[in-house]
Amino acid sequence: MKWLLSAAALLLFGAFLYQQRTAPKSSYVNGLPEYNQLPGKEFIFQRDCYIFKFKDRDTDWPLVGTHQVVPALPAVVDRKNVGADLPDVRILSVVRTGWIVRLVSIRRDESRQGTNLTYELLILDEGEKLYTRLDAYHLLDHSSDASGAAPAFLPDYVAPRIKK
Repeated sequence: MKWLLSAAALLLFGAFLYQQRTAPKSSYVNGLPEYNQLPGKEFIFQRDCYIFKFKDRDTDWPLVGTHQVVPALPAVVDRKNVGADLPDVRILSVVRTGWIVRLVSIRRDESRQGTNLTYELLILDEGEKLYTRLDAYHLLDHSSDASGAAPAFLPDYVAPRIKK
């Protein structure tokens, strides 16, 4: 009986170690030199976008984008597409031109599949609090990722908010 308990304890310990090695590791990279200028900045949407989630992978926050950056989305942003049965995405809502958002944090998730960055936007418009945070990954120009620099927002989608 003692060897059975020992084997079960060893098996549980092995499962714990395996889970620790394979689970994604998350860390906030707001303080790294290439990202520390981004958190706290406010932006204004320059065009309507969809708030959506992919069906094949889950994300902590809903994503934002249009057909030009995510081909699975409909070509025209229209509220009547919210809840439509699309093959690859679930459209949750629509972001309207003029909405103000703040970039609150940048999180890096590292796993065996690779590294993924989440750019968390906080919606500041009082009347539009259905989704308080969004992931702006698809609204960024990722051409600078290879050099290790922080990506910039695509100017067709969001512009920096200049406070008076």
